[in-house]
Amino acid sequence: MLGFVKIIKNIFEKQIMTDNRYPVNKQAKKRNKIRVILWLIILFVIANIVIMFYFDQKPEMFDVQKIAAKRADLHGHNIVTGFTTTATLLEVAETLLNKPGGYLTNDKLPPSVFMDNIPNWEYGVLVQVRDLARTLRNDLSRSQSQSLEDEDLKESDPKFHFNNNSWWLPRTESQYGEAIDDMHHYLTRLSDDNQEDAQFYARTDNLVTWLNLVEKRLGNLSQKLSASVEKERLNTDLSGDTAATQSTYKPSELKVQTDWFKIDDNFFEARGSTWALIHLMKAIEIDFKGVLQKKNALISLRQIIRELESTQESIWTPMILNGSGFGFFANHSLVMASYISRANAGIIDLRQLLENG
Repeated sequence: MLGFVKIIKNIFEKQIMTDNRYPVNKQAKKRNKIRVILWLIILFVIANIVIMFYFDQKPEMFDVQKIAAKRADLHGHNIVTGFTTTATLLEVAETLLNKPGGYLTNDKLPPSVFMDNIPNWEYGVLVQVRDLARTLRNDLSRSQSQSLEDEDLKESDPKFHFNNNSWWLPRTESQYGEAIDDMHHYLTRLSDDNQEDAQFYARTDNLVTWLNLVEKRLGNLSQKLSASVEKERLNTDLSGDTAATQSTYKPSELKVQTDWFKIDDNFFEARGSTWALIHLMKAIEIDFKGVLQKKNALISLRQIIRELESTQESIWTPMILNGSGFGFFANHSLVMASYISRANAGIIDLRQLLENG
């Protein structure tokens, strides 16, 4: 920024010296002013491009065990059942707000207003945060359906569901920050042996409830990504139930294709969602290890994580390509859909194994 100010200062000083040394007519002065304005515009554009490259960095992956241990050491907490999952959820949510450039979705000024990849990445992460926060409130922290819900989680959950694009009062960041603070309070109470009202129940039914949500999210992402190439799809909405009905008529065959301007939006939403999910799955592996071992499902979960990790590989082109399925150019959306579909199939098998195994 200081360098930018010096450049502007030099331009004006040079212009003043020219005006003092050589008498020029009004038209020449006007041309000089236009030249200065053009230089200012060029420098402004260059500065914005540099900032955009900085803001466009995807946060690095982190070790969930190390993050849990760090939080425990920092605040004097005990690592109990559910601590790693809650600490990981907090880390993912804090990364959403504190990554390079901060939270960009609700920015209304350059350069953030011209960027759409990171805001879509943020939305993908946010969906996973919301789903686990709600499951934590409704299931993981409660022993049964008739039990009382945790007070801190009751405050945290709706704040995570606040409008993700609010730039005026209350701002999105302030609401999510309050949600994180409430989650911190829950984590503190959870790790305190004297706070018996804060609990985390690592039971099979609770894990299945969350996996049901994840299954639906990944299925949705896979469908949106696959639609990057036009295809005809048979309407299977009412399959399996002869008495089933729906609100309005839909034809038996549907033509599905994502709008060209939405291709990269869907891709980066999926990339953000899977980034968050990788960390949450690794935390679940630790807190639900006993349940998974009993059902002989630990390897199944690890294979799901491995499939999801493939979605985070480097992109070697400056833009998301949208070639046809077997065409000359790659189709990044179809590649991403392949990894997500395989992970989703693994989650379906894992859920069935937990329920019936």
